[in-house]
Amino acid sequence: MTQSILVTGGAGYLGSVLVPELLKAGHKVTVLDSLMFRQTGLLGCSHEKNFTLVQGDARNEETLKELIPKADTIIPLAALVGAPLCDRDPISAMGINRDAIKLITEMASPNQQVIYPCTNSGYGIGEKDTLCTEESPLKPISLYGRSKVEAEAIVKARDNSITFRFATVFGLSPRMRLDLLVNDFTFRALSDKTLVLFEAHFKRNFLHIRDVARVFMYTLDHFDTMKNETYNVGLSEANLSKRELAEKIKEHIPDLTIIEAEFAEDPDKRDYIVSNAKIEAHGFQTQYSLDDGIQEIIRAYPLLCASPLSNI
Repeated sequence: MTQSILVTGGAGYLGSVLVPELLKAGHKVTVLDSLMFRQTGLLGCSHEKNFTLVQGDARNEETLKELIPKADTIIPLAALVGAPLCDRDPISAMGINRDAIKLITEMASPNQQVIYPCTNSGYGIGEKDTLCTEESPLKPISLYGRSKVEAEAIVKARDNSITFRFATVFGLSPRMRLDLLVNDFTFRALSDKTLVLFEAHFKRNFLHIRDVARVFMYTLDHFDTMKNETYNVGLSEANLSKRELAEKIKEHIPDLTIIEAEFAEDPDKRDYIVSNAKIEAHGFQTQYSLDDGIQEIIRAYPLLCASPLSNI
């Protein structure tokens, strides 16, 4: 069934992959985005008659009052993403990541669907060799993690909603980011032929950006059997330490040198492994591997060199 879908922050890294898929499926899509990074990732959607781009702020009540009533489903992607960016502007981080979500949930009617993307970085530092499930305690260790976890709680308090805890995303997007771990390591391996690892034993889970888009599409088709639940979403075979990730990249870039900085600390202290069994039991399976993501960045390397990209 086709829907009218509002995607806030839809011109960002995730949205620039998701929105074309929504349009391809026949949905009517309105994107609200401030275009703060002057991104042009949705240019290819502009020929679609079912596509509308509104340049504006996801915190603006008047804008939301106009757009929310027209939507069957709301996908609030708008966020300041990552600890460095949030630490740079903590007031905006809480305003966009948490308070804008509160506005949406207050304005949306009970019959409107909300699909919210949280982050599994909310697990913070997990117990050694113990998989974090959706029932595990949330212990965010950054402002970014806290803002997203608080927003998730707001969404979960309403009916007709689904929240995802996404693993660290990787892969190519028309609005590319090179500051994400797999993308960053692969790009550095190509450009420097050396990776220096800080606290290389720290682990986390990973997820290809095209599987992010796929799980949203899957959820739209299975909303009634998934609603009012939280799901971890990641590659179950990719609960990896930074050292293991570097070794995986070295399989594709054999002349890579890996160095562990034994007496230096990583400011990002996240260290956990995650179970994705719940979403898998429901029927969703990832399709894109870590190798797929590494290989596509290698193929795109000349293009990426033209303009190094991040979110800060």
